[in-house]
Amino acid sequence: MSLLESGENYLETILVLTKRNGSVRSIDIANEMEFTKASVSRAMSILKRDNYIIMEADGRIVLTKDGLKKATAVYDRHVTLTRFLNEKLGVDLEIAEKDACRIEHIISPETFAGIKASLKE
Repeated sequence: MSLLESGENYLETILVLTKRNGSVRSIDIANEMEFTKASVSRAMSILKRDNYIIMEADGRIVLTKDGLKKATAVYDRHVTLTRFLNEKLGVDLEIAEKDACRIEHIISPETFAGIKASLKE
């Protein structure tokens, strides 16, 4: 199933918060993304239905194998694109971050592979 940009952003945020805090709850996601608890709750229901996350009884949100795979791919695109824009093109880091966040959802695998290769040179 294809995941929308918003779903990818949620998965990436869950991954980042898990790395930072060890565990994640809906309120952490709401605070990080500056979204309402209702919006996050709705999104978590969809991600759970599509088997990207598991909602633990104590409220913790855990990525499934598919969720982790997707979140890791989005995060990799984000970090790589930010580096490329900043290091190769000289774009201010804050602007590079914002642009990478938008580009990461639409970039083709071929273009991304080329960007990744150029960073290894």
